[in-house]
Amino acid sequence: MVAVPPVDELRAVLGQSGPAEVLSAWRRRALPLDACEQEVHRAILRRFASTGRPPAPADLDELTAYSGRSTADVLRVLHELDAIRLMSDGGIAVAYPFSATPTRHRVRIADRVELYAMCAIDALGISPMVGEDSTIESVDVTSGRSIRVVTRDARRTWEPGGAVVFVGADAGGGPSADCCCDYLNFFADRAAAEAWVGNHPDVPGQVLDQAGAEELAARLFGHLLAGDNNFPA
Repeated sequence: MVAVPPVDELRAVLGQSGPAEVLSAWRRRALPLDACEQEVHRAILRRFASTGRPPAPADLDELTAYSGRSTADVLRVLHELDAIRLMSDGGIAVAYPFSATPTRHRVRIADRVELYAMCAIDALGISPMVGEDSTIESVDVTSGRSIRVVTRDARRTWEPGGAVVFVGADAGGGPSADCCCDYLNFFADRAAAEAWVGNHPDVPGQVLDQAGAEELAARLFGHLLAGDNNFPA
């Protein structure tokens, strides 16, 4: 499992390298190297992008049959890598950037499908990953104020115009879904984000402006389905 570093190490690395480098390194370590695992991972992402829901494990059997491995085994490896998260019954709960259950970050891809992202950065990463326009609807966790990010022709418009994103993580150990995602949030402005940071000294991280958040999201997710913009239902 790709565990988040202990809090002291996280503070040190964030201070030296910045969140883009840190999170990029974590997510690279979570990507499968085996060909079958890569194929299954991409199929899961494509299904989320086309329907807003993950495939059932049985839907992936055709992809794993040639490998001599069971679909359950391949999914278990992806879970251990933290490329996906499985439910107790073996169903797929998460395939970053997507969540099978509602979160505060709702994303509409073009006029095709509405789905949920795990965090603010994941939501911003969906459009560059699938190569389509998107609309993100989220909230400022301190006030409940609506945040809206619209992508049209690879250009984004943020509402409110001063919105920012906080990137951080709690103390070490465990998958990103448990240690990071709840702390990667939109805020209506920098003052709101900095007030939240001041009230949570145990959560090291950094407030990113819009350009920084967009760059990080594209770095983390833009390559996952590169050259593959076909999303059959």
